[in-house]
Amino acid sequence: MIFPGGHFLGVEDCSRQEWRRLLQLAGALKRREARLSAPGVPRVLGLLFSKPSTRTRVSFAVAMARLGGQTLDLPPGSTQVGRGEPIADTARVLSGYVDALAVRTFAQEDLEAYAQVSTVPVINALSDVEHPCQMIADFLTLQECFSRLDGLTMAYIGDGNNMAHSLLLAAALLGVHLRVATPRGYEPDPDVVQRAQRLSQGRCTVTVLHDPVEACRGAQAVYTDVWSSMGQEEAAQQRRHDFAGYCLNGNLLAQAARDAIVLHCLPAHRGEEISSEVLEGPASRVFLQAENRLYGQQALLALLLDLV
Repeated sequence: MIFPGGHFLGVEDCSRQEWRRLLQLAGALKRREARLSAPGVPRVLGLLFSKPSTRTRVSFAVAMARLGGQTLDLPPGSTQVGRGEPIADTARVLSGYVDALAVRTFAQEDLEAYAQVSTVPVINALSDVEHPCQMIADFLTLQECFSRLDGLTMAYIGDGNNMAHSLLLAAALLGVHLRVATPRGYEPDPDVVQRAQRLSQGRCTVTVLHDPVEACRGAQAVYTDVWSSMGQEEAAQQRRHDFAGYCLNGNLLAQAARDAIVLHCLPAHRGEEISSEVLEGPASRVFLQAENRLYGQQALLALLLDLV
């Protein structure tokens, strides 16, 4: 159990029951049924972002404001981390100033280094291994659209990246069947796939395929992400070649269930991993999904900081 006061470094840091509570609270916050109180001195969230961000940065800032707190932007270039101060020293110091840290970085090891010595909650705001905060918004969106999670089928089309990893783990915990379709050589980490299969406990199946049509067939949700993540820009041209046939377009969406929805964590490259027709089409829930980042972040902070 991580609430309150624990870290949120990956999907598995919450149990199935905690994920259910997180989604329930996020939905209640969206409906304004929850009443939160932050007595005493307002809480402060430090944002340690080494990667660019729109949705994550803004949703955390607004979420803290709605909880009666505030955020402090700490880009690496403005702190001593950018000049070589050990992460452990920075984490110890910041633990005395702020009430939680959201870290958006490249190496998962850096994130874990903050958590190892921090005495306040550390949140994975994205690493090269996972993006667990995105999962709260994704599965809240699924739950809103279908009024359930257990037994739904989701297809993920694209790179076996941090998004694929988090989807595998979250789907397994929440009872959603997941089919991941990637080109050969771009599969998700086999260790993450095995962990997801263990987490599923027979509630659902998680499968890695190479045929996007097979993955989409009959699915209630079809998800995609950019083919070149931050830090992979030099390989973008090769990746566009390797991912030919993996664009989520009208033909591919036609393989899914009639009531299927389309998801994308954004930003999107129209005409690459998703067509404009699909992104702007009636099945798209992409901007609802983006809006739900706010309620997911708000719920997570409320539980970590013991504000409910």
